[in-house]
Amino acid sequence: MVRVETDGLPPVELRYRRRGGGEPLVLLHGIGHHLQAWEPVSDVLAADHDVVEVDLPGFGLSSWPAGGGAARPYAPPTIVSLLAAAFDALGLERPHVVGNSLGGLLALRLGAAGLIRSVTAFSPAGFWTEPERLRAFAVLRGMRAAARALPDPVVRTLAGSPAGRAVLAGVVYARPGRRPARAVAEEVRALGDAPGFASALAEGRRPAAAFRQDITDVPVTIAWGARDLLLPARQGVRAKRVVPGARLVRLPGCGHVPMNDDPATVVRVISDTVRRAAADPSGGTA
Repeated sequence: MVRVETDGLPPVELRYRRRGGGEPLVLLHGIGHHLQAWEPVSDVLAADHDVVEVDLPGFGLSSWPAGGGAARPYAPPTIVSLLAAAFDALGLERPHVVGNSLGGLLALRLGAAGLIRSVTAFSPAGFWTEPERLRAFAVLRGMRAAARALPDPVVRTLAGSPAGRAVLAGVVYARPGRRPARAVAEEVRALGDAPGFASALAEGRRPAAAFRQDITDVPVTIAWGARDLLLPARQGVRAKRVVPGARLVRLPGCGHVPMNDDPATVVRVISDTVRRAAADPSGGTA
């Protein structure tokens, strides 16, 4: 755990897992998930990088401020400040950051703030139309309600078969049968237990949650699963319009959380972005 704080928010303890060596590479998961989302790719990435997987505030085993603290604890500046404080505490000087969904949006915000070396964002939040946002949030609320209502024995039984894993995780994975039963059961429980879920979702309703800022100082890759059922792949085209210098990559056969669906392609996309940063140390997305 690393203890961090920012103005207006009580201290938060962030759980992280660190291994490997080389340039620092931080991995940020999506809403309702936890750092184990990166298990299909993290070992391979750790062969070349100092990999730091993080449970976002209020998710996984990271804490959430008791009693609320700030009026809007999941406001983007607050979370960016917490992550920047974590980087400092861990001795990470401008790491490369990779994020998925909410984590992808946070990676883009960190890039816009000039705090990191490169951005790789998989299906990042913040590029939706209002109808798309309403639908995605309704799906997420439904998944959360189911996760809280299902008893653990039922979850474990469902997770024990490919068909059951499709029921539990088919919205986020294009190939849920590939995910181990244990991992799916743990993800359902993580979603149900996450104290930061409501705050993060409430923040997403605000107009400021949309990402509308170009990034010109660091390499940016935005990758989208062709079979993303939560945030449709057409949102990637909008993302490219907002960050025109970004590399937009289509991920065939992948869903919203592509690390499970095609680990090799995900590793390649991340590695390509890091190499772009090495080739142009001064930054720039051209």
